[in-house]
Amino acid sequence: MADNMADKRLLSPRPSTLSEAQFVDHYGDVYEHSPWIARQTRRAGLSAQDDTPEALAARMAAVFDAADEEAQLAVLRAHPDLAGKAAIGGGLTADSSSEQAGAGLAQCTAEEFERFQALNRAYKARFRFPFILAVRGHHRGEILDAFEARLNNDPETERATAVAQVNRIAALRLRARL
Repeated sequence: MADNMADKRLLSPRPSTLSEAQFVDHYGDVYEHSPWIARQTRRAGLSAQDDTPEALAARMAAVFDAADEEAQLAVLRAHPDLAGKAAIGGGLTADSSSEQAGAGLAQCTAEEFERFQALNRAYKARFRFPFILAVRGHHRGEILDAFEARLNNDPETERATAVAQVNRIAALRLRARL
């Protein structure tokens, strides 16, 4: 087991060595405006095996997945619209801003921007939370296609999809901290 751990890249600071306050300070922003997930993860106890991005992501995802529907919806609703007002006005978190910029959302044409706005409105009217997609590695055209396709989901399927995407975003954010 020790040899297996030596092959893995560890987060710094190592999550298992931090107090609850330190852990929340370092990892509380992994889930958008939802430090309670980090707090509950730390309270559940961490070992040296949880010091990799993959292991910590799995532990944090388990906390989020186990939350009741209202707590999950609060996390979903904490996410910004893609190419929305917060992005234009500079109101995104540093992670969200970087992720959206990396997907080319800051370079939308006028037509693409209008399409994003229309889809944001339709999606929120249907599901009552913003469209969430781990945009890293995607281009805005792919994002728009996914947006349109997911509008056809039933509410339960879409909530489960959004929860999975939030967990993917958190995992990518943890990997980026290496």
